[in-house]
Amino acid sequence: MTTVNNIISEVETVIKGKRKVIEKVFTAILAEGHILLEDVPGIGKTTLALAFSKVLGLDFSRIQFTPDVTASDVVGFTYYDKEQDRFQYRQGAVMSNFVLGDEINRTSSRTQSALLEVMEEGAVTVDGVRYEVPKPFTVMATQNPIDHIGTQKLPQAQLDRFMMKLTIGYPDYQSQMELLRDRQTAQPLDHIHPVVNASQLIEMQQVVKNTIISEEILDYVTKLSMETRTIQGVAQGISPRGALSICRAAKAHAYIQNRNYVIPEDVMAVFLDTTHHRIVLSPTALTSAETILRDVLKNTPSPDVLVQ
Repeated sequence: MTTVNNIISEVETVIKGKRKVIEKVFTAILAEGHILLEDVPGIGKTTLALAFSKVLGLDFSRIQFTPDVTASDVVGFTYYDKEQDRFQYRQGAVMSNFVLGDEINRTSSRTQSALLEVMEEGAVTVDGVRYEVPKPFTVMATQNPIDHIGTQKLPQAQLDRFMMKLTIGYPDYQSQMELLRDRQTAQPLDHIHPVVNASQLIEMQQVVKNTIISEEILDYVTKLSMETRTIQGVAQGISPRGALSICRAAKAHAYIQNRNYVIPEDVMAVFLDTTHHRIVLSPTALTSAETILRDVLKNTPSPDVLVQ
């Protein structure tokens, strides 16, 4: 699909050598999911968010989370307007199409919860009044590894709100050389061009929703998720919300591959990124969540799905 390729290629002009990561982020956006990026500082997490917001023609806001950021900074607050003689709502940073929550694990649990509630509900409630967020709506949160000073681990219930948890990783030699050359005299973000607008993205998301997913695929996703709940060493397997995320992401992956139906390979492609942050290991576990999930994927037979 020309439009999909153009979007990914335009973002790639800024984020060099990371096409797979860009495709995964776009998969989550098309599936109306939210993304958690965990990586060391300076990798390009913020640049990736800015690039996507520009290419998709979306309003952008950024919250730099620190210990003193409050929930009202996120969702907004009401104040008394003397001239109007009434209370008015002042919007918080979430009232945008694309919200970057930078270093979310540096702020308080209450502030984290305020953002994550909006991610789930698609609206904020301030002093008993509900305000819908703009559509489309995507949150990309970043966090530094938990061994960095001043960070705290996100609770599992909050991690479960993110459709995907991704890592960008260091660039290879050639990509870093290109990055250094490009930034000697200019900022590539200044030259990036919108490929679609918000209305067109909503139309794409609607097509993704309508992508065909057969009973065989639903059975496959169910077996995968239920298998994770029975493995020794796993205290908490994939939740029903996690299984729904797999289905939605698989639909988006099929769309990117120019198909209007899901095949087992779509599920396999998104399985690890949509689940590895949802698994909770018991203290006696002798392996990693990723290894367990790879074994589940390997040992669960995939269905034979007829081409539509």
